[in-house]
Amino acid sequence: MKKLRIYLDTSVICHLDAPDRPERMADTLRLWNLIKTGEYDVVLSSVDFFELAKCSQEKRAVLAEFLTQIQYQNVDMTDDILVTAERFIELKVLTRKSYVDCQHIAAAIHAGCDLVVSWNFQHMVNVRTIKGAKVVTAAEGYKDILICSPNMLIGGGFDDENDPVSRP
Repeated sequence: MKKLRIYLDTSVICHLDAPDRPERMADTLRLWNLIKTGEYDVVLSSVDFFELAKCSQEKRAVLAEFLTQIQYQNVDMTDDILVTAERFIELKVLTRKSYVDCQHIAAAIHAGCDLVVSWNFQHMVNVRTIKGAKVVTAAEGYKDILICSPNMLIGGGFDDENDPVSRP
């Protein structure tokens, strides 16, 4: 079976160091360990790095160290991606206030990703946005894309023996 090509939005990267959200952090670390083994092809975008630049210096340093652990493709914003991001607003899938989220999804679409992985349930991981992404990809002639959270992708919890977080 072909490896899934996944786009990680900034919320996933930020939850690698989120002691105030232990369940999300644990699931994100499980996903990260799968990524490190080559389970998925990973895509990030310049939007991720723009948002990460807003983190405190200490958190940026921790997250930068995590990013050195994996292989990923970095996608820069292009006019085509920005046009697709605008379609989400035109079709009222998301509002102008959520334009950065539109850019994440559009970057993933243009990079040929299978999934957008996010912890952003308010704007991205919800039925309205998932259905809206189907409308946009169909209207624009792009491959269908799904949006899910890290715990949806990894399939839930593990027993201790098979838990990649607790493995040495």
